[in-house]
Amino acid sequence: MSAPNKSYDPVEVEALKPEEIDRAREAALGAIAAAGDLDALREVRTAHAGDRSPLALANREIGALPPQAKAEAGKRVGQARGAVNKALKTRQEELEAERDERVLVEEAVDVTLPHDRVPAGARHPLTTLSERIEDIFTAMGYEVAEGPEVEAEWLNFDALNIAPDHPARTTHDTFFVADPAGTGKNAGADSGVVLRTHTSPVQIRSMLDREPPIYVICPGRVYRTDELDATHTPVFTQVELLAIDEGLTMADLKGTLDHMVSSLFGEGMHTRLRPNYFPFTEPSAEMDMVCYVCRGESVGNPDRPCRTCSSEGWIELGGCGVVNPRVLVAAGIDPEKYSGFAFGFGIERLLMFRHNVEDMRDMIEGDVRFTRAFGMEI
Repeated sequence: MSAPNKSYDPVEVEALKPEEIDRAREAALGAIAAAGDLDALREVRTAHAGDRSPLALANREIGALPPQAKAEAGKRVGQARGAVNKALKTRQEELEAERDERVLVEEAVDVTLPHDRVPAGARHPLTTLSERIEDIFTAMGYEVAEGPEVEAEWLNFDALNIAPDHPARTTHDTFFVADPAGTGKNAGADSGVVLRTHTSPVQIRSMLDREPPIYVICPGRVYRTDELDATHTPVFTQVELLAIDEGLTMADLKGTLDHMVSSLFGEGMHTRLRPNYFPFTEPSAEMDMVCYVCRGESVGNPDRPCRTCSSEGWIELGGCGVVNPRVLVAAGIDPEKYSGFAFGFGIERLLMFRHNVEDMRDMIEGDVRFTRAFGMEI
């Protein structure tokens, strides 16, 4: 085995020659000085101080030298790499300072400009009013119930005692999603599928899912084939109430309605019931509330006419009545033991009454000038 070559001259290694080290150092310093931005400096750092840079490769050659030659070569390469790293640090600080100065000029913010140029929005009044009605009834012990907007025809009509030949079940009044009895392209197996025309299917679902006594309020969007005008819209918000218990009568219904209108419109408000017909209630009635503007004082008083109620003293609100026994049977409830009442009305119509909104289209156009007037009222 041969001994180490102690007479090995390091200058014979091309990468470690003093002139090569000096050339690599000067090339690096020149590239650093020429870097015009931080991205360019990053490329220079990789080329002249990275693992594959000339000085890094030269540093690797030191390990092959004899011991007495390593010190001088290491000192020469180390000084060159130190000068390059120092120049890189100095140039980076200079470029970062230039960048910060440029940002201060180019991205300056004029703090004297108005801060509220983009107006704040507001909660939609239909949402606010719907939640207020829910609060009134949840305080009375009612539960908020919800259901799907795409509903089975049986739940939307049949279970509510609305016969198959009823006009409301035609395409002139109802949006059909699937034909009944599976005859259409997207039909269901046992029932047609519709966009619900009222929130009454939620009442049926509540009776099917719960055991009496049942006290629920059912708000939600409903769909009918109405033309969009000042007083009609094909998509609107409805709220219905259902109470099922032993011994409930029309008197309980009347008291509940009076409490609702007095909570919404102030003390002294009350309702009246006019006989009417609905398939799902028997007896049925139209509910009117006393005019919240004139409180009935305009009736027969030409000196004090009222535009709100046309001097009739009453404003129609919606339909109500005692739950039809057929509806109870459809939901599996014994009509001999339990009775109940229900009512429903459109929240858009109530909003028009309560806030003197003249055009229903204002509620759906999304104009912030309309909603902002109602603010964030809770």
